[in-house]
Amino acid sequence: MARLATLARKTRETDIAVTLNLDGTGTCQVETGIGFLDHMLELFARHALVDLEVKATGDLKVDYHHTVEDVGLVLGACINQALGERRGIRRYGFFLLPMDEALCEVALDLGGRPFLVFASAMKHMKVRDFEVKLLEEFFRALSVEARMNLHIRQAYGDEVHHVCEAIFKGFARALRVAVEPDPRESGIPSSKGTI
Repeated sequence: MARLATLARKTRETDIAVTLNLDGTGTCQVETGIGFLDHMLELFARHALVDLEVKATGDLKVDYHHTVEDVGLVLGACINQALGERRGIRRYGFFLLPMDEALCEVALDLGGRPFLVFASAMKHMKVRDFEVKLLEEFFRALSVEARMNLHIRQAYGDEVHHVCEAIFKGFARALRVAVEPDPRESGIPSSKGTI
């Protein structure tokens, strides 16, 4: 059964459409109007081995915030929809990702209870005109809509671009593990019997 979803969200601030295939090959077509976000989403698709299409327009003349957050909301909702009952998956994923001098840790649980811990010293820095603090807003929105418990920690690193790449690649690899079919699990991976 295909694990894919297509969802859209339109407000007075943004117009977002996302298509996600959890069992893809890493192909990606992303156009958000924010070059750095596009780059991070391309890294995510490639390392998670998901197929991803994102078309977003937003009030970029005001700020990047609405677009970044709303892309996170719609992508998270796609993850949730594509997973369905979450039957037969590994559920948990974690990854330790080095990127040159940077090291980031990502751990996640697809157990249905959203929560985000985002521990990074890079929160108040920029890559060109992109405020890195917005990545926390992106992952908060994503974790809520995906019903995912997500922990991201920058262990170290001082080149902000490398840290951001390590975060997105680490998240991709952790998600890739968590959504994988578990050959020993045919039911829902929870003692409650539901997620």
